[in-house]
Amino acid sequence: KGSVKMETVNITIDSRKIQVPKNYTVLEAARFANIEIPTLCFLKDINEIGACRMCLVEIQGARSLQAACVYPVSEGLVINTQTPAVREARKVTLELILSNHDKKCLTCVRSNNCELQKLAQDLNIRDIRFEGESAKMPLDEISPSIVRDPNKCVLCRRCVSMCKNVQSVAVIDTTERGFKTLVTPAFNKSLNEVPCTMCGQCINVCPVGALREKDDTDKVWEALANKDLHVVVQTAPAVRVAIGEEFGMPIGSRATSNMVAALRR
Repeated sequence: KGSVKMETVNITIDSRKIQVPKNYTVLEAARFANIEIPTLCFLKDINEIGACRMCLVEIQGARSLQAACVYPVSEGLVINTQTPAVREARKVTLELILSNHDKKCLTCVRSNNCELQKLAQDLNIRDIRFEGESAKMPLDEISPSIVRDPNKCVLCRRCVSMCKNVQSVAVIDTTERGFKTLVTPAFNKSLNEVPCTMCGQCINVCPVGALREKDDTDKVWEALANKDLHVVVQTAPAVRVAIGEEFGMPIGSRATSNMVAALRR
């Protein structure tokens, strides 16, 4: 069988001439060339909407800065990812996001594992020049397993795409417009009042602490300390595989015996 040759285009990115597949975006081309472009809303094949504007780059001939995650490459394209205008635009964009964000990082479940926090560090944000309205929204914690905190939401829409396009449940989406935009179930209901399957995939893709698992650790400690109770532990079947990765085991390893041994201790 003859090999099929992939169609490519020649582009220049940060003065480097490279050849990439013609169906690439500028972001994919940059990553192919090991050039880092910051992203927040981008989720490969799931959420590619250019909403957060963190990946802005300068395209020669374009009237304004463009979102690299949705801009297609073409023959002869010239891209600059680190001009003064690009760096300032990214910094202003991040400061605007932070201006309306609940910045209680020390007590946030995503502290030190937060994409927004990492962006602030990478872009050397030491002060925020803008003061947002910071409207305090109530927590949605009625669900038995998921807590939704709209005060930490950055409107990236990752959870929306995951719930709708991957899980095919579609119980969460954007409502209102402009500054009043919210990511929420219809009519601002709780996740417990809509057909949410509690799969947790929205938590998995959230870049910040806007969606998190409900923590019942205190209830467990209370039960263990109660001498009148005999505590029985049951884990979901998927946990025996998923938990191993957290302890350095190869992805896909079964950790059933390890969990039993740990519980016996």
